[in-house]
Amino acid sequence: MSTAGSPGRVQPARPGDPSRIGPYRIIGRLGAGGMGTVHAGLTADGLRVAVKVIHPAQAEDPEFRARFRREVQLSARVQGPCLVPLLAADPEAAAPWLATAYAPGPTLNQYLADHGPLTGGTLYAFAAGTAQALAAIHAAGVVHRDVKPQNVILGPAGPRVLDFGIARAADGTSVTRTGVMTGTPGWISPEYYRTSTAGPEGDLFAWGALVAHAATGRLPFGVGAPDAVAFRVMSGEPDLDGVPEALLGLVRKALAKEPAERPAAASLAEECTRLLAGQATQVLDAAAGAEPTRVGELVTAQWHIPAPDDPTWHPPAASSRRRALLAVLVAAVLVGASAGGALALRTGGHDDSVGRGAAGHATAGPAGASATTRAGGAAHVTPPSPTPGGTTASPTDPRRVAIPVDPLAGISGPAFTRAGDESEPTTDEWRASAAASTAQERAVERAVRADVTAMLATKHMDFMTPTVTFNKRAQTVMVTGGPVSQLPDDDQGMFERAGEMAACTALAHRLQDEPRAWPYGRYVVAWRHVDGDPEPDVLGFGEATDGCLTRIAGQWQGDQGGLAAAGIPSSDKAEIRVADAADKAITAEWNSRIAQGDGLAPFSDRNAISLGFDPVERAAYVWARDTNEVLVGRAQRDNFQDAVSKTLCPKLTAEFHRNPSWNYTRWSVAVYEPDGSDPELVRSGECLP
Repeated sequence: MSTAGSPGRVQPARPGDPSRIGPYRIIGRLGAGGMGTVHAGLTADGLRVAVKVIHPAQAEDPEFRARFRREVQLSARVQGPCLVPLLAADPEAAAPWLATAYAPGPTLNQYLADHGPLTGGTLYAFAAGTAQALAAIHAAGVVHRDVKPQNVILGPAGPRVLDFGIARAADGTSVTRTGVMTGTPGWISPEYYRTSTAGPEGDLFAWGALVAHAATGRLPFGVGAPDAVAFRVMSGEPDLDGVPEALLGLVRKALAKEPAERPAAASLAEECTRLLAGQATQVLDAAAGAEPTRVGELVTAQWHIPAPDDPTWHPPAASSRRRALLAVLVAAVLVGASAGGALALRTGGHDDSVGRGAAGHATAGPAGASATTRAGGAAHVTPPSPTPGGTTASPTDPRRVAIPVDPLAGISGPAFTRAGDESEPTTDEWRASAAASTAQERAVERAVRADVTAMLATKHMDFMTPTVTFNKRAQTVMVTGGPVSQLPDDDQGMFERAGEMAACTALAHRLQDEPRAWPYGRYVVAWRHVDGDPEPDVLGFGEATDGCLTRIAGQWQGDQGGLAAAGIPSSDKAEIRVADAADKAITAEWNSRIAQGDGLAPFSDRNAISLGFDPVERAAYVWARDTNEVLVGRAQRDNFQDAVSKTLCPKLTAEFHRNPSWNYTRWSVAVYEPDGSDPELVRSGECLP
């Protein structure tokens, strides 16, 4: 749980969120994690702060509260360049909290993924700044113990190290208990693997790995299973090919297997600052060593990371919580979107004679990636290769490949024999599942993982990478997330729906292509709260012979799960752009109809109309908060949905033809009544024939 995230992008506050925490006015959210929520706050004079509030379950644990109290006390002493300072905290509050200055910019891992390795003066500034930050932390008697790319922000003036001394309490990784390994593989020191010793030397080992990663874009000890990474950390040599010669010696020393052979942070900071000064056009007395207060100036002078798009944070208007920053997406978690809602709609409530995926309709798939296609019969997500100026969707456009409605229709003797079996899968079946062992299973595993990740990425949730396993006897594919304890309901609901859709799509295609050879037709979506969890929570299950989209009388229907997903702010630039344009167009159309004297009235709140996207069923949702009963009658609601469909469909269709990554071709309209009851889904439809 950190201040990291899209720069300046404040998510709307959720129902039950506080309006004030300590001296800070809360205007929205910056993020959430398994151990708490990060709120966007403002001081009385407009300073932006990140206020982290611990979940009640941790607050009720006396041991946790004691650790949190101690680490707050230590962290308050840490000051220096390239740090995000602790501003205030209340460890004794019913919901303990702490506030830090807000650090705009991408994390190191986000930047490397988008732009590649750091080079030149920027790399030396990164090495010097992070070393100086660790020196300041250690001088205050604090050990970071979680140095990794996700905890370093590349801000407009240099790197900023996050979560010193506190992140481990807030994220559940600060105290080593007997038999419990904490930390992140690849950033854990050899001595910690051997003896669970977490001292300042471990931070220096992680610093060496961090600088190597920044310089090369690769993880110095590779990727793979945690035990394989641990083996390489303890006995293998790091991959340092590409680290500049001047930095190579310092990085090698920091990555020494024995803690005593590593330099102190202060010594590293001094050496890195001298190297940085050598890169500068104006040397800041390198021979004598730069003063700590001047390190930040030197880092800033050599820092060449573009300033992030960081618009001003605005407090929410009193009449609406819908728009916190971008005037596009929705305000709150929607009432009634329970985790079981999507499952209930997947196992019933549709016209079986038609199914949920009619031929010629675009398939469900993630925004930001070309839709589900097939390779060797397995559904998978293929990123598009747009041509200059965009492309026009053709009849063979992979986005138009339909999900088979009844893939075993007319097949005698199929390998999948449990069609129509509505019995709930057991935890024993989940435990007996195994990793993919055949080429076909591996293809399905890749398809499901890619599809789930792409859907979740549009909501800042792609950290929930699924594990896909197979139980041939149960003829079931298991899609498992975690381990993350106390996952927020919104995240869990999104993972459930994405996992169900991805598994259903992949299995339906495979059943159709190899009906007499492919034995898997059922799927389970589960969540583990801790490593080694013997009984994960089963979030949902179903079978791919039943169709994967909800249809009633042949028409696609929106549902509460999709409406809830649309209420989660998007991270996709195309979605934000289209939503903004469509929102304005719908409002203008409604105002035009009012002016024509059709017996329609304006909404009391100028921000009453909202729009968001559900990446699972590729649908745009529009909803109105009808506080003054403008849509109380059926005629008024029909008029409103007509205004929405006639205005929204041209926007979605134009983007579909212009942008080969665009997948949204469906729409649904909902109305919130003044009594606060669950929203009513008025009508749904599709824009493409």
